[in-house]
Amino acid sequence: MPADLAVIGLGHLGLPLAQAATAAAIATVGYDTDPRRVAELRAGRVPSEVCDGSLTAAGIRRMLSAGFRATTEDAELGRVRTAVICAPTRLGEDRALDLSPIGEAARALAARLRPRTTVLLESAVYPGTTEEYLRPILEEGSGLRAGKDFHLAYSPSRLDPGNREYGYTNTPKVIGGLTPACTEAAAAFYGRICERVVRARGPREAEAVKVLETNYRHVNIALANEMAVFCHDIGVDLWDVVRCAETKPFGFQAFRPGPGVGGHGVPIDPNYISYRGRSLGYPLRMVELAQEVNGRMPRYVIQRCATLLNEHGKSARGARVLLLGVGYKADLGDQEGSPAREIAARLTEMGAQLRYHDPHVPQWRVLGQPVPRADCPLEAAAAADLTVLLQHHRSYDLQGLTVKAQLLLDTRGASPAGAHRL
Repeated sequence: MPADLAVIGLGHLGLPLAQAATAAAIATVGYDTDPRRVAELRAGRVPSEVCDGSLTAAGIRRMLSAGFRATTEDAELGRVRTAVICAPTRLGEDRALDLSPIGEAARALAARLRPRTTVLLESAVYPGTTEEYLRPILEEGSGLRAGKDFHLAYSPSRLDPGNREYGYTNTPKVIGGLTPACTEAAAAFYGRICERVVRARGPREAEAVKVLETNYRHVNIALANEMAVFCHDIGVDLWDVVRCAETKPFGFQAFRPGPGVGGHGVPIDPNYISYRGRSLGYPLRMVELAQEVNGRMPRYVIQRCATLLNEHGKSARGARVLLLGVGYKADLGDQEGSPAREIAARLTEMGAQLRYHDPHVPQWRVLGQPVPRADCPLEAAAAADLTVLLQHHRSYDLQGLTVKAQLLLDTRGASPAGAHRL
């Protein structure tokens, strides 16, 4: 049966959209080139790499019973009225975004694109990507013209995995179309799913919204991290500082430090426009500095670990170290960009004997080797020379950990006052 919507890319972006669309009674087909992922979905299972808490097996089964179909057949793309590209984009070693997954998705769609179809892009991209990268691929592969024969628009993803208050439906949806008609076509689609649609002046403005929103958090987390180092050096309790500062009813929003930044949000510096091989000639200096500050936090955690061990007559070499919480966000198992891996790797290179515990991560590998998993965090903390809380999961008994652990370094400021905190 033909579908109204094709979601291209069934990962952390595409599956929540498919779920919301299916719940809104929109006939939806999900397209992905990974046969294993498609097979898992057809069997009613959440793909192993989509562990951000946004979907459950029961949720997948409800989608299937409501008519959702997952497929690897690109022929399905030629039977829909709306196609949304949700391909993953990540930073490469040169900190340039890899747009090739978007290109692959666009070429698969272009070969089947029909007139009057609405094409939307939700992947994290640089301003200008929709017009300068995606549009030519679609037009060349289809022989159709964007804005005339088919509608083209961009809408930044605003997903917050694990957020129990805001989901796809009640988070305002920003859209920017190539033409006013493209914007209205996008608004008509998203209006079936979302409670509020916000129209940007065009795709570049909508793309820049994502850049601003992601870097807003990135820069403010960097400030909190820098304050954490500064306050520790002068003997000030940063966590008490934040507690007091956030009582100000205006002009302040609380951000808290941590062992580093992670997740699927990409801090984008427009100095790196890889797909055109050019540069604006200058970086966003605040973003560049934030990347530097946040990027060195795992090393700072290692430094604090070594100092704590030394203060108690122990060396990092041979020390038994327990890491608690290895995902990038509390109460989720998603490890995308998590600083835990770099921290574990550095501790291993220093000769520490690692164990980990995370209720959401049954297996974990670092430097190609499996890390032993502790069954009980309290017992493991009592046996370890040093316990490092990297993520504050709800299931952790912080009072008990503070009592049981020989040494506890809390990178999240969640333990009782008086503990060693970042």
